[in-house]
Amino acid sequence: MSERSLKLLLIDDDPIFRIGLRTVCEQFPDLQVVAEAAEGSEALRLLEERIKQETGKPAAQVDLVILELGSGLSAPVGMPGLTLCDRLTTQYPEVSVLVVSAFTDPPALAAARRAGVKNFCPKGTATAELIAAIRHVAGGGTYWSDVKSLRSLVPRQSSAEVRMPAKSDARAKRPLANLLRTLSLPGLRQIDSTIEGLTAQLQNPALTDLDRAVLLGRRRELRAARWLVNQVLAPNPLPPAPQPTSAYDWSEREDFSPQNSPEASGQTSLQPIGLDPEAGRLQRQTIGLEMSYRALRSELFEATLAKLNSSLPNLTSVTLEIDILRAEKKQELLSIILRQLEEVLDELRFSEVQTEQLSEKQNAIVRDLWERVTTDFFGKYYTLLLPGGEVEVVPVFLQEEAVVQSAILNKIPQIAELIAHLLFQTPLKIDNLAYPAGSTEALLRAEALLHNLVIQVANAVVQPLLNYFPDVEEVKQSFYDRRWISTRSIEKFRNNLSWKYRLEKYFGEPTAIFESRYWLFLFTYRGIGKIPIYAPRREELMQLSGIPLAVTLVLESRDAVAPRLRSAVAFAGNGVVYVLTQVIGRGLGLIGRGIIQGIGSSWQESKFNKSSQRQK
Repeated sequence: MSERSLKLLLIDDDPIFRIGLRTVCEQFPDLQVVAEAAEGSEALRLLEERIKQETGKPAAQVDLVILELGSGLSAPVGMPGLTLCDRLTTQYPEVSVLVVSAFTDPPALAAARRAGVKNFCPKGTATAELIAAIRHVAGGGTYWSDVKSLRSLVPRQSSAEVRMPAKSDARAKRPLANLLRTLSLPGLRQIDSTIEGLTAQLQNPALTDLDRAVLLGRRRELRAARWLVNQVLAPNPLPPAPQPTSAYDWSEREDFSPQNSPEASGQTSLQPIGLDPEAGRLQRQTIGLEMSYRALRSELFEATLAKLNSSLPNLTSVTLEIDILRAEKKQELLSIILRQLEEVLDELRFSEVQTEQLSEKQNAIVRDLWERVTTDFFGKYYTLLLPGGEVEVVPVFLQEEAVVQSAILNKIPQIAELIAHLLFQTPLKIDNLAYPAGSTEALLRAEALLHNLVIQVANAVVQPLLNYFPDVEEVKQSFYDRRWISTRSIEKFRNNLSWKYRLEKYFGEPTAIFESRYWLFLFTYRGIGKIPIYAPRREELMQLSGIPLAVTLVLESRDAVAPRLRSAVAFAGNGVVYVLTQVIGRGLGLIGRGIIQGIGSSWQESKFNKSSQRQK
């Protein structure tokens, strides 16, 4: 490997992509991948340690970080890509960052720009273009791919930036593209016909809310698939004409009519909203920062509902009550929570509750939401036939109100802030900075808070079921995943939950308070993940006592002693190594050398004496 090779750090939670990019870079003698990381925290640790080489030589300098924006979203303790961008540009300004990402929607890339990223290249770029971009950025230049969807959003590039033509330009010039387009027409017609059938089904007034939500989700997926095919096989590389007067994708609304459309009312705050076909993430182009109550709520709730179409496996190391449910029951419960939450928000709006009252009422609001969802999910008159007779389930569960509220509901963070943001468009404070409603940062934080609220309320709904009727056959057949149907597996699951709450009470919660953060559960395109957010918790810290307070004192003592102890151990270790190698080692070497020389001299003398005797 050349001494002047560019040293790269790859950050992507997709190991296949990292292997592929490493393989490509190894073909060029001036590129060297010195380290890989799946998410941001691991990458920062590698940079802090300066990436020790296997040979034990001085630490290697990183010239370029290649980053995927979606890294860390699905990891239990992963750092989101945008947060990592900001950390990298702040802590390591000498290290260039090239975003090579599958996320090409304008809000994500605009947020990356604000986080300090100056270089972007979409995944799927030709190898020659990607290598040229890597060399150019590592050499101090800037590069931003000419993505069609960004032309109306990304600021004009300077003359020093490198512009590469989009892949669709080259594809359109090849005759094969026209052939592929022709072959795809039957599939596109089938997608269109299926969309028409779903639209016809949605006109049925007898549909339940859950069926309507499922049909809407399927229609969105088909539209996303049609859009993706058209993008891949698009014969015209030029971007579509902008739509300056469209404020919201009202065609997705069932109450849409030309009279209540935003064009008729003169609203022009937003451009059309859609969903990313790969990750189900929000796509929006914000012209103004203010959003109406209905538009803001619809965007967040529809995007969340779209993510409930998968089985939602638990990707964290924390056991959740809803893990015991079958996939369809889990989706049904989460959908009910979203619907009931919408009704609660409407009631709060009509009751003209004030912003300052929400902090006092938040516990009552969440308790009311839990009662509604419990009644709706299990059914008001749902009964179980037990050896002692029939038992009505819902009244039994509602008796657990105090336990559920103290263990789960009262610990859901920033409920009042989320409700105020949804009802009154109040700014959301993120890392002590206020972001207005409609901004990308506020939308992403509101989405995370909404996801956490839904997941925690779902856990609170399932907890009484596990406390009262965990091993009833009818319950297992109706609700449980097949992994948790044996008595032993159920008891193991309940024991894991019990230990989770004990550890959280005595260690997890005081640690989070001391570190000024909350942990949020959220829906990702792979399942349920977990992320930390900053929050001032000084008052809670002052109220700790007993074991939780002792935990914070231990953490503080470790922070104070550990660096000095490590330095002392390192110094003592260096001294021991010096004594062993330079003193004892050299002494043993001299002794061994003397013994070998003595043996050699004796052998030479004996050989000489024998030769002399033979001559005589």
